[in-house]
Amino acid sequence: MSSGAAPALSLPGDPPGGRRAARIWGIGVAVYFVAIIFRTSLGVAGLDAADRFDVNASALSTFSILQLLVYAGMQIPVGLMVDRLGTKKVLTIGAVLFTLGQLGFALSPSYGMALAARALLGCGDAMTFISVLRLGSRWFPARRGPMIGQVAALFGMAGNLVSTLVIARALNDFGWTATFVGSAAAGVVVLVLLLLFLKDHPEGHEPPPAEHAGAAYVRKQIAAAWREPGTRLGMWVHFTTQFPAMVFLLLWGMPFLVEAQGLSRGRAGELLTLVVLSNMAVGLVYGQVIARHHTARAPLALGTVALTALLWAAAIFHPGGHAPMWLLVTLCLVLGACGPASMIGFDFARPANPPERQGTASGIVNMGGFVASMTTLFAVGVLLDATGDDYRIAFASVFVLEALGITQILRLKARAALRERDHHVVSRVETVHVPA
Repeated sequence: MSSGAAPALSLPGDPPGGRRAARIWGIGVAVYFVAIIFRTSLGVAGLDAADRFDVNASALSTFSILQLLVYAGMQIPVGLMVDRLGTKKVLTIGAVLFTLGQLGFALSPSYGMALAARALLGCGDAMTFISVLRLGSRWFPARRGPMIGQVAALFGMAGNLVSTLVIARALNDFGWTATFVGSAAAGVVVLVLLLLFLKDHPEGHEPPPAEHAGAAYVRKQIAAAWREPGTRLGMWVHFTTQFPAMVFLLLWGMPFLVEAQGLSRGRAGELLTLVVLSNMAVGLVYGQVIARHHTARAPLALGTVALTALLWAAAIFHPGGHAPMWLLVTLCLVLGACGPASMIGFDFARPANPPERQGTASGIVNMGGFVASMTTLFAVGVLLDATGDDYRIAFASVFVLEALGITQILRLKARAALRERDHHVVSRVETVHVPA
């Protein structure tokens, strides 16, 4: 994937790109941006939610667990929906669902109704990222694909930043209902924009009709992707790297910093913001390093896991209970590397699978981190209730999943590397023998 070989070259049939493509794609990115704000808003509202619905830690963690469960379970179905219905229809359904979910969360009088609202939100959120990637591939030349994914991820982090800054402050200034109803208005705005202006593809670049071979074909695709060591390695990399930061940002970071570390909510919000800013910066660095040095994938992933575990342990087991601010700042900076490291999982799965299996393989990889996140969110909540809010014991559950993930990565790494070399040799031979 040389970036400088022929920067002006376009493949036959490539979309033209240009300013109109940027505007159309920008609408899709705006939908994803709002979805991320809604997804992560609970991360700064956990304490408020516990008071509002009078629930314990286990019940509080169920909000995020259910939301992530719906998100993960929808990945493959959403891919099929995009192929069948087109991007605009799927994004419209997603925007309606996540807006209704955010509005329902604002107005829910009971825990059960609030739980249903978060599930609805997770369903709509699940329809955004795959749609935005597909929209980019329809409007921009193929050589722009890596850039499209990177920029979309950066806007997702910007949505997370809005949650930690704007939502947290609005909760303090205006209260629960006004904050969440007001934020739901952003969903209405992007819904109107996409209904009025978004198009699935440029004129003259209509995709060929997709084949829909039914459930047997889907099962075959999943089985074939799973047999590849690179797919499984990618899943375990995603599983092991993503979840500490996800758990911290999505729910338990704010309560830990306020209740266990004695910080004010304002200072805790600043540290959560630092995680997001670090994520955005590290993502650019990791992307450049991997583009230039493909062999850096595994060392970067394992190094991120090791450093995260070291600082996580130092913070939660610090003598005296309260970790010094410099240690908490360092922890948050390193947690910012977890998201970019999780993207390395896709770089293992991509060369292991042919183009017709890329979506299936990516779905398998993407589910790894969300399964780990759901497991840890639940474990932390249960352990907090069982131990009388002992964050040391509850947060130590992270090490169990990290140990499991590292074991699987080391087990699969050599096998995946050998298989990838075989694929590379076959690809080169086929390229040499392609008729002129």
